[in-house]
Amino acid sequence: MAREFGMRSSAADVVEGLDLSGKVAIVTGASSGLGVETARALAGAGAHVIIPGRSPDKLKSVVDDIKKTTGNSNVETGALDLGDLDSVRAFADGFVATGKQLDILINNAGIMATPHRKTAQGFESQFGTNHLGHFVLFGHLLPALEKADGARVVALSSTGHRICDVSLDDPNFETTEYEKWTAYGRAKTANALFALELDNRFKDRGIRAFSVHPGGIMTNLQRDMDPEEFKVLGWVNDKGEVHPGFKTVEQGGATAAWCATAPELDGEGGYYCEDCHKSEQVTPERMAEIRGGVLPHAQDPKTAAALWTKSEEMVGEQFA
Repeated sequence: MAREFGMRSSAADVVEGLDLSGKVAIVTGASSGLGVETARALAGAGAHVIIPGRSPDKLKSVVDDIKKTTGNSNVETGALDLGDLDSVRAFADGFVATGKQLDILINNAGIMATPHRKTAQGFESQFGTNHLGHFVLFGHLLPALEKADGARVVALSSTGHRICDVSLDDPNFETTEYEKWTAYGRAKTANALFALELDNRFKDRGIRAFSVHPGGIMTNLQRDMDPEEFKVLGWVNDKGEVHPGFKTVEQGGATAAWCATAPELDGEGGYYCEDCHKSEQVTPERMAEIRGGVLPHAQDPKTAAALWTKSEEMVGEQFA
């Protein structure tokens, strides 16, 4: 019987009946929100789950809660700051040194609509954290991913990709004025293009990749925003009630968990997914007509290849 999931499916729903024993997963950004529920679902299905973050001690309560609710003791933390590539390299190289395979990498962490900030290496913070940090994380975890029998990488994008395409000429806003939503749009488009090119480059080596729109969810991701913006954007009404189209954090983790584990996706990859299915490409003109969909610029193979090359130049490393 075919498994069918949709907008209101939870992360626990999509892994029900699956046995992930012996699988190792890394989920970034699992200190709160949908990242926690994604990690919980994987652990509940038996996977060994690592949830790295900037303050591993602060993650202890999250780890303890996941262990308690799932009965799985194989949940641990690690030190990782995606805004500092030295930290990213240290975490990833440390994992590779253990000799373990990595079956699942979920690039869940992210920042949104922040003031103009820079990462430790001087990159614009949204592009630097959301894209370049995860780009280097993947590159340094590559040996462990190759050890797995059919590894999957899941990159969280969003409808934010609709704002704009990436900028290969001025990714750090050095010649144009910074605008927080443009920066977010570039980063989310980059996440989708990253998965597309990763899948193209590494599918013959057993690594498949997907990008995901998790849905609208009220989490710490919005911490840099003024609550009044939520009303302007239509996310909440005047009473502070969340838009009914938004998901719970449990539902928000579903599509990432589905892309990471679904048997029906064996041998496939390169998709942008939402609501536990492959999204259709839509033109800007049709965006208002249908719910969801991915714009062509976020699935353009030429731009994806060019972004990969540009990213390698920016971080000073090549991953092949």
